[in-house]
Amino acid sequence: MLDLAIVGGTVVDGTGSAPRRADVGVRDGRVIEVGELDDGAARTIDAGGMVVAPGFVDLHTHYDAQLMWDPTASPSPLHGVTTVFGGNCGFTLAPAAPDHVDYMARLMARVEGIPLPALQQGVPWEWTTFGDYLDCLEGREVAVNAGFLVGHSALRRLAMGEAATAKPADEPAIEAMAAMLHQSLSDGALGFSSSQAHTHNDGDGNPVPSRSATAEELLHLASCVREHPGTQLELIIPGCLNGFSQEEVDLLAQLSLAADRPLNWNVLGVRAGGNHEHQLAASTTASERGGRVVALTLPQGVRIRLSFLTGFVLDALPGWRETLSLPVPERLAALSDPEVRRGLDERAHSPEAGVLANLARWERLTIAEAFTDETRRLEGRRIGDIAREQGKEPFDALLDVVVADGLRTGLRPEMGKEEDETWTARAEVWRDRRAVVGGSDAGAHLDMMCGASYSTFLVGEAVRERALLSLEEAVRALTDVPARLYGLKERGRLVPGWHADVVVFDPATVGPLEERTREDLPGGASRIVAEAQGVEHVLVNGTEIARSGAFTGATPGRVLRSGRDTETVRAGS
Repeated sequence: MLDLAIVGGTVVDGTGSAPRRADVGVRDGRVIEVGELDDGAARTIDAGGMVVAPGFVDLHTHYDAQLMWDPTASPSPLHGVTTVFGGNCGFTLAPAAPDHVDYMARLMARVEGIPLPALQQGVPWEWTTFGDYLDCLEGREVAVNAGFLVGHSALRRLAMGEAATAKPADEPAIEAMAAMLHQSLSDGALGFSSSQAHTHNDGDGNPVPSRSATAEELLHLASCVREHPGTQLELIIPGCLNGFSQEEVDLLAQLSLAADRPLNWNVLGVRAGGNHEHQLAASTTASERGGRVVALTLPQGVRIRLSFLTGFVLDALPGWRETLSLPVPERLAALSDPEVRRGLDERAHSPEAGVLANLARWERLTIAEAFTDETRRLEGRRIGDIAREQGKEPFDALLDVVVADGLRTGLRPEMGKEEDETWTARAEVWRDRRAVVGGSDAGAHLDMMCGASYSTFLVGEAVRERALLSLEEAVRALTDVPARLYGLKERGRLVPGWHADVVVFDPATVGPLEERTREDLPGGASRIVAEAQGVEHVLVNGTEIARSGAFTGATPGRVLRSGRDTETVRAGS
């Protein structure tokens, strides 16, 4: 007797094989049969007219904190994701001594846009070591499979204290970090992550600790990884966003070779006439030297929201931080003052603003979401049009809406029209072995975007609407490719004997829904959430965790540990 039979569907198994009509039998959390089923089943799912595929694997999330208060990792499973990886960009909640908790919470709030009240009230901070953190998460139970890298900034802060943000580490500090990294990897961390990106500052406005690391420190820590099975490297450096220098290309290859592991970097933007070919050439160089470097790429363009409540990105405009860091009542008063408005507008258009001056084209902002009866009627409209109707300057029209909304207004910068050439370039990258699709940043930047919809975007927009990929190519990109890169054991394919992580979706309707704000975080904090349509059943280890867009409450997920749940993928593979 089977526990579950999924019948009548079209199986796309993740290997790249052509879709085929087949039934799927599940017993004890495993796929028993794909084809004609001989045994009866305790429960049957009718998948007629739908696709039955392996659960999607997201390599780059920041669910490290959210899983402590939300075992579902919402909304990712509503988009078919059954396995998530966290601890990216060098930012983790462990290891952390008690006297570093406040610093780490404020750092995560700043760099990853997770509201500080949620981190303070929703995270128990009951651990010191990385193993303690995994044990704590395991004891709470989760709906998804979840694994975590150990972050460089956490190691550095614990080894060096306040000096971690200010200077290179000496030999004793590097050895202390290496010892903690070895222990973390032995306890089940899936690898090591770091950031030297210039955009990453801590809660005090200083560079995050990992930005002070030398190449020698990075190489020493990377060499620790090779001693532990089933581990990985993940990295973001300035050239990931601005274009790699030759020195950075050399560093990526050296790190992969030092660890004898693939190195996954974040994040590759793709557009017609862009520099993605130059960026991907770093992978070719690494391969020629015996290493492996893989770019993480989102299938869709990043659509961010701006908010005067959080101030993230806007507070990088010259002279804006002082105003946007005021308590809300004082900030409302300041933003209502004509003199303050004039000063902010002038500084936003000053030469010191650099490329951020593009944000100050106020007339091109669109009101994505508003929160009063009066302002909601303006949703979907451009500030420039509103200003002309009201006979106001665009900045004044904008701030009038923002103040009326108590600062909560969601603002969308205008995106350039994406030409066919850009879509073609993206599809080429999705197929390129030097890149992997993922990087939703789910669980982070909650005030700006919801990246969890990348998977339903790919099988909806890219496959159905634009025919850029075949269905089997898209499913493989979402399942087997990331699973094999990270050495996931017996996950990422819908084949007999493997774990029954399964998504059943309607190819005619699947896709993301509009983003909306929810106030459902600890401390009453809000986040932007995009749900999905067309995803009918999501199973993790053979148990249904979501049905028709709602969670079932089941928590069959597994906390993934290196070596036990992953196998070693070497640099040259």
